[in-house]
Amino acid sequence: MTEKRSVIIIDDENNIRNLLSRILSLEGFEVNAFATGKEGLNSVERESYAVALIDVILPDINGIELTKLIREKSPDTEIIVMTAYATIKDGVEAIRRGAMDYIEKGRDEDEIILKVKQAAEKAGLKHKIKQLQSRIDKNLSFSSITGKSKYISDSIELAKKVAATDTTVLLLGETGTGKELFAQAIHETSKRKDKPFIAVNCSAIPKELQESELFGYVKGAFTGAINDKKGLFEAADKGTIFLDEIGDMSTETQSKLLRVLETNTFTKVGDTKITNIDVRVISATNKDLKSQIEKGLFKNDLYYRLNTFSIHLPALRERIDDLELLISNFIGIYNGKLNKNIRSASNEFISALKEYSFPGNVRELKNIIERAVILSTGDELTSANLPEEIFGHKISGEIHSDSLKEIEKQHILKIYSENNCNKTITAEKLGIGSVTLYRKLKEYGVE
Repeated sequence: MTEKRSVIIIDDENNIRNLLSRILSLEGFEVNAFATGKEGLNSVERESYAVALIDVILPDINGIELTKLIREKSPDTEIIVMTAYATIKDGVEAIRRGAMDYIEKGRDEDEIILKVKQAAEKAGLKHKIKQLQSRIDKNLSFSSITGKSKYISDSIELAKKVAATDTTVLLLGETGTGKELFAQAIHETSKRKDKPFIAVNCSAIPKELQESELFGYVKGAFTGAINDKKGLFEAADKGTIFLDEIGDMSTETQSKLLRVLETNTFTKVGDTKITNIDVRVISATNKDLKSQIEKGLFKNDLYYRLNTFSIHLPALRERIDDLELLISNFIGIYNGKLNKNIRSASNEFISALKEYSFPGNVRELKNIIERAVILSTGDELTSANLPEEIFGHKISGEIHSDSLKEIEKQHILKIYSENNCNKTITAEKLGIGSVTLYRKLKEYGVE
């Protein structure tokens, strides 16, 4: 959420819930109210709340203990505990468990409103600071993209030109070439930079849940839909949504996305009302979408809508002149993170990497440098700090797609084996989505 104006009330007294819901709604807050701690905690897991008003005495859990649980699940939510006794002991314990304040039930409505407003203001300030810090940490402008070779320079220039517009952008390139980094840079240098940037990995969302996750649903839309839920498109309103691995989107969801691109509207699952939206769409894929169209897996109309302005991001082997610059950059990053003082990489280290194919591209290089920095005992990275497969996969001359597929297969299976066939850890190590890994393993005959 960009504005922290949502409140959850957890109180088993119906008249109290209704009263608080009414007065806070009149003050412009979005309010959800629940009678039990379990219901409230389940809602906190699904929704983002600025403020939680919690009764000390609940039928299934003590409000003080519930404060601790909510604080663990939602650190940014400000908590106000309500008690019929307003004892110092209750108040001190509530604050010790993470509450911002406590209040006696039945007090003046104006006092309750004031405390909730103060809590919401504090939550909103924390949210803004978090966003600003994230931008500082990530350095999401084009200056964060390392490289001076012609291929990457051409891609950056194209991205800079389209960033000033609201045009839909399609980023093309292999896994690990920096598509999300480009999407973030386009957003951060656009007129939408002060609005949300929402990144979505389509392959990580089961196809049957994609529509409800992207576009939201209303209460009662299906079993388990006990409240209205905003989708990711609505969360990105006035900003940018980045749809990574768009080739893995279900055809049903593709139809709904096409409508968004054509009309700037959508209908939530189970709803009859139309929701208006103002979102810039940047998508990315490492698949051949034209081939997907021929197979009936991707909609032709959607492809042309997404492909208004496409940018190809080069593979690392196509911009090998940037290798030393990238190595130096990653050494600096991991020196800071790992408290090391590596000054350079040896000629043998660099030469070995120049002969490597990098099926995982820049993302794989980053992982290689992190590992090397960890293993290094001196102030220079040496060939001894490189994994064995770097020397086993040296390639010279022209690179063909068939050999690259075999290299990718060997690399994935090696990482899979090294991590005791744990798919979740393997996907994280490779920097790919779990669904993508499952699909590749199935192609290799590994279940």
